[in-house]
Amino acid sequence: MALNIAWFDSSTDDISAKMAQLRKQLSPRGDVVSEAGKKKTMEIFGEALTPQQVVAKICRDVDEKGLEAVLDYSKRIDGADLKPEDLRVPLEELERAHREADPALVEAVRNIKKNIVAFQSALLPEDVRVEVNHGYLCQKYRPMKRIGICCPGGAAAYPSTILMTAIPAQVAGVEEIAVVAPPTPNGAYNINMLATCYEIGVREVYRVGGAQAVAAMAYGVEGLPKVDKIVGPGNLFVALAKKLVYGDVDIDSIAGPSEVVVIVDHTTDTRFTALDLIAQAEHSPGASILIGHEREVLEKACASLDEELNRLERGALARTALETYGAVILAKDEDEVCALTDQIAPEHLHIATDSAARLEEKIRNAGAVFLGNFTPVASGDYAAGPSHVLPTSGTARFAHGLCANDFLRSHSVIHLEREGLKAISEEIRVLATKEGLTAHRQSVVERVE
Repeated sequence: MALNIAWFDSSTDDISAKMAQLRKQLSPRGDVVSEAGKKKTMEIFGEALTPQQVVAKICRDVDEKGLEAVLDYSKRIDGADLKPEDLRVPLEELERAHREADPALVEAVRNIKKNIVAFQSALLPEDVRVEVNHGYLCQKYRPMKRIGICCPGGAAAYPSTILMTAIPAQVAGVEEIAVVAPPTPNGAYNINMLATCYEIGVREVYRVGGAQAVAAMAYGVEGLPKVDKIVGPGNLFVALAKKLVYGDVDIDSIAGPSEVVVIVDHTTDTRFTALDLIAQAEHSPGASILIGHEREVLEKACASLDEELNRLERGALARTALETYGAVILAKDEDEVCALTDQIAPEHLHIATDSAARLEEKIRNAGAVFLGNFTPVASGDYAAGPSHVLPTSGTARFAHGLCANDFLRSHSVIHLEREGLKAISEEIRVLATKEGLTAHRQSVVERVE
């Protein structure tokens, strides 16, 4: 079966409009819901609610009723009949998971942690002190005390999410890290996820997922204290819940489905390219965009795609995603390839060419960039060092991937002696008078006269 993927030619198609249409399909705004989703909503709430309405109701109930609402929604949505004492995973269960886990997994986690710590440690800023006339100014960085991590656990288990969120927080100096995962075999009952938590030193793991988990961490409930920041991926309901509680707590982003843009030319190994595109598509939904200025290379890559889809275990799933959310873009030249990529602002950008470093200099907007034929996106997803929690849906225009610095808060310190205040008092007097803030003015004037 030939791959039926969308083809766009920049000489005849409005690429910006085509990409906007694709983004709308994958938008985290939550105004589109499947028939299965509608049916599930009716079963749980007795009425046809939009995802935003579902999330608003769940968060409001958790805020008002606390743990009672959390356990109620866990039962109704996840089918988990938990008692209050079941919410937190016992330490002995974490220890047992670590003992019983595949030693190869534990060793891999140990090695990957070294990579992440090395990279994230290099990012940390130093306090700044500037001497001024009769005084000094400082900018100080301090870690947040307590953060929460959402770890998915629906279709698959994701110990890599623990590595890419908890370790940057640890590097920043966060004292308390709480992990929430749904009460499922791939979530808070998964031996690999629990063993990973124990290996890196995370001892707080809770059996709760979805919007109710986000609300519990944002507002605090019995047995799960409030956090300062919530990070980590999740489904549409998790994304909408994070958006709703922002302001009560900080969040990393409002993430949509995974996406990749792969740039190719005649030096690209199209077999590798096919696997890179499928790797994002197998998240399903996931957007995979192939772009280049040589038609024969794009055609060859599509042929390789077809071959790999027929060979891979998750090929049918990826094929559906590629045909629904994928695209091939033929640009007129290398400069237009870079300009179109910049417009798309992808979560993952793989420049699979010999001239990758040179092209990267021309592209401003991307969550993470992978250069050359031997740097697949999977290297960043699992082991290289930067976090795989990245901006999606075009937000790489203004947002960045999660890093240790995101778990720091900064504050300024100003210390002036009388002569130091006097040196800037006239400027303060003029501005405060113009703004009509006479008490501001007099608080300075009285000190220096």
